[in-house]
Amino acid sequence: MPGPTQALSPNGENNNDILQDNGTNIIPYRKNTVRGERAYSWGMAVNVYSTSITQETMSRHDITAWVNDLLCLNYTKVEQLSSGAAYCQFMDMLFPGCISLKKVKFQAKLEHEYIHNFKLLQASFKRMNVDKIIPVEKLVKGRFQDNLDFIQWFKKFFDANYDGKEYDPVQARQGQDAIPPPDPGEQIFNLPKKSHHAASSPTAGATRSAASSTTPKTSTSTSRPSSAKKIPVLSTTPAKGEKELEAQVAQLNDQLNTIKLALEGVEKERDFYFGKLREVELLCQEQGQDNGPFVERLMEVLYSTDDQEASAEGEEHEALAQEAEVPDDTQDEY
Repeated sequence: MPGPTQALSPNGENNNDILQDNGTNIIPYRKNTVRGERAYSWGMAVNVYSTSITQETMSRHDITAWVNDLLCLNYTKVEQLSSGAAYCQFMDMLFPGCISLKKVKFQAKLEHEYIHNFKLLQASFKRMNVDKIIPVEKLVKGRFQDNLDFIQWFKKFFDANYDGKEYDPVQARQGQDAIPPPDPGEQIFNLPKKSHHAASSPTAGATRSAASSTTPKTSTSTSRPSSAKKIPVLSTTPAKGEKELEAQVAQLNDQLNTIKLALEGVEKERDFYFGKLREVELLCQEQGQDNGPFVERLMEVLYSTDDQEASAEGEEHEALAQEAEVPDDTQDEY
């Protein structure tokens, strides 16, 4: 199979001088071409199918540093790869010209912009005959485990296809600022601000309606001096109620933000440890024949349910209770 900087002539031999274009035009081929001519400087991609855990698997911190180093980015979390922009530039780095970086939204912040980038990535995969199916719906949600699994696969795909040629990522973006997408957690926490305005608007409408309802009373109160003294009291009470409602809404929003922050941390921790358990499961499946009893015991622990654990704890308590009853019987005999 030809490498990324090789081409095959119609007779199947390596030919670095010419390249056929639809069987009609002969286009000169050069290894070191300018960017406008790079559409013909790649062959087909090498597919990678192995997804098992190996020693080459990188941690989330290492994989983020690897992405930043190659593409001159400032990503801080694996979840920020959900925008798809980094993958698009990686494809341009592996197979120059297979994707138009002008169409890539490097400043994407919304989900529909992420989907746009992944559509470009899918088109480049199809163009290069890459068999990998991109789980777009999962990736754009910004979940940690989904994005970690995909970047781990892409790292292996990159290593299988990269030929070591020099690449300037900043120049390739042609002046586009590669701003890291916002953290999915931050997008969640910004939602209560909108709800705060939405919650405050009904109170404002209520005060306006209350004020409008009091205006007819002022016209009738002119003929009754005793009722005119009560008008200031009626006009000030809605203002006090509005301030109290705004204070309650602000307090509830603070509590909601705290709960969402705690929930996000729990979900990330859950996904992290689930990934670790999945790695242990794969290792047990690979080493099952070599270390039979030990691996079987690990698999029992991994697959045990809450009911099984409760029954095991109950048996332990019964055994301890029987042991505790033995000294009492011996004392009765004496």
